[in-house]
Amino acid sequence: MQSSHLTHQTQQDARPGASTESVRHCTFTLRQLLTPNYAVIPITEATLLKEPWASTCALLVFPGGADLGYCKVLNGEGNRRISDFLRRGGSYLGFCAGGYYGSGRCEFEVGDPHLEVIGRRELAFFPGTCRGAAFKGFDYKSEKGARAIKLRIGKDMFSDDVPQRITSYFNGGGVFVDAKSFGPSKVQVLAQYEDELDVDGSDGKAAVVLCNVGQGKAALMGPHPEFAAINLDPNTDLPGYKDLIARLAEDDRARIAFVKSCLEKLGLQPNDAVVTVPELSDFYLTSANNADVIELLYAWNPILEREDGAEFIKGESDIFRIETAQEALNMSEIKDSLPHNDHPQDKPESPLVKKIIVHESGLPSSKETPRWDFKRFYDNLRRYQVMENDANTWGTTLMYGDVVTSTVTLLEQNPKLLSKLPHGFTLAATTQTAGRGRGANVWIAPPGMLIFSTIINHPAHLAASRPIIFIQYITAIAIVEAIQSYEQGYEKLPVKIKWPNDIYALDPSQGDSGEYVKIGGFLTQCSYFDGAYQVILGIGINTTNSRPTTSIKDLLPQGAPPVHVETLLARVLTRLEALHAQWIRQGFTEEMESRYYRSWLHTGQLVTLEQYGGANARVLGITGDWGLLRVEEVDGQGRGTGKMWALQSDENSFDYWKGLMRRKI
Repeated sequence: MQSSHLTHQTQQDARPGASTESVRHCTFTLRQLLTPNYAVIPITEATLLKEPWASTCALLVFPGGADLGYCKVLNGEGNRRISDFLRRGGSYLGFCAGGYYGSGRCEFEVGDPHLEVIGRRELAFFPGTCRGAAFKGFDYKSEKGARAIKLRIGKDMFSDDVPQRITSYFNGGGVFVDAKSFGPSKVQVLAQYEDELDVDGSDGKAAVVLCNVGQGKAALMGPHPEFAAINLDPNTDLPGYKDLIARLAEDDRARIAFVKSCLEKLGLQPNDAVVTVPELSDFYLTSANNADVIELLYAWNPILEREDGAEFIKGESDIFRIETAQEALNMSEIKDSLPHNDHPQDKPESPLVKKIIVHESGLPSSKETPRWDFKRFYDNLRRYQVMENDANTWGTTLMYGDVVTSTVTLLEQNPKLLSKLPHGFTLAATTQTAGRGRGANVWIAPPGMLIFSTIINHPAHLAASRPIIFIQYITAIAIVEAIQSYEQGYEKLPVKIKWPNDIYALDPSQGDSGEYVKIGGFLTQCSYFDGAYQVILGIGINTTNSRPTTSIKDLLPQGAPPVHVETLLARVLTRLEALHAQWIRQGFTEEMESRYYRSWLHTGQLVTLEQYGGANARVLGITGDWGLLRVEEVDGQGRGTGKMWALQSDENSFDYWKGLMRRKI
């Protein structure tokens, strides 16, 4: 989990802006260098224009493509938001088109009737002109203009770890004209083109510049040092393209060192070693009772498709291949018996196909799931079920994947599969590469986190008397109480609730300062099928990983039993199921409300309501009918005026430490 994240504007379908290839290369390199300290996620212009992204964004990245697309959707309000972000201490990184876009003026292929683009740009982080293409041959529809170029690195700008010359991919980027004339307090030249340019760079051949903007910084790049040779297609039928790839591959270490140092200059903290983004893994479907798996497979029959003896569920976003444990074992043995050199006939399965290995009897071995102990989970599930009234079924059918994109997204974007999942079905993972949070927020989940989603089926006739919003409140209670009742020694762990969907803990590294930090969060996504609402409840809790904030393990007193993710999952599910059953029977009672307030951070907190002209108010609690946040206006002496507001969680963002309520546009 990471509260800071990186975002980059992306192109989807025919929307103008970044090219798909540039987004792919950009994401790959940034994740290599910044995982697990930051989450790298693609966003659209809607996020930049409507979401409160700035408070949790560490770096805004604009990849290559066509900068006119950026202008079309972001001129005006979007650019004002981006500029404010930098002036207040944020950072911007622009590659190629992102470099043109971040300059005061763009001059591209002047005189070419098909390619010419000339005009002022609003951001103007680099106050001068970005002129290109620096080298001839650019073609929007092909890689004809691509080349491997040499960059001369400013020797006084970097440590000795960065070579003075590096090789970089280039395709259509510009030169920052007269960059040195603005002075080092405004613009620093980090790298220059070594070869002769095909356009006039005036005094200098600046290829990469670092610009000071208020309290923030912007790095603008004409070339594409984020492009890695490993991601280029060696089968591209262009003269010299294989040589281009070979030259980039030979100098890859220098390229990585340069990009890493540029990120440091932007205020980020790259990882100590280049991280390989893990490949997505198979899923293992199990149950505490073998009959439950068989029953689920029977329920899947209407959506199963059979091809060449194999069974598939073709969801809206993903294709799932269903295999028995024995079939998977046989295939593994066949692969292990093959020589380890490449064979043309050994074509890898489509990356869109996700394999679900069904265990109709027994559980996966530790060899199959080395980072998940199914026996520990089911043993503790049974133990905790005995301790809880009304906890009988949630988690008894569990599907696990070692590495997934997002447990919430995987279910939400495949309604065909989702509609056939039973109440209490749980999907868990060890590593999550693109998790979901509120709005544009994202969870990056390295090993050491408990990550899972559970299905809650909510009958439509209960929608009025049992509003779904209360699921987030019983979830918050369940997580805190599950942690504090995990084992002896956990009772006094300083775990709290931040409205509406975050879990905080007292940071043990801060001594007696009393500072709370985020250790978890949850998200509810709702769909409607056949007369019932189906809620995907996604939860992430930092269990044993001390980065980036703290973990449950760090909170434990000396002598307390160790915490295991499998056991914690069992404890959360049983407490949540019992609370849910009580809520369905009785509603959100005064007793439940009291349990909620016992652990939340906001009693009596003074806040500023940005959407109501900066009015000052005091938090009173949540309303018993629709679960809204109830606040009362206060005067200059902190006395209540009697004027009340009820705020919706899905329309407001709460900066706890600044005491600020912002309306989500």
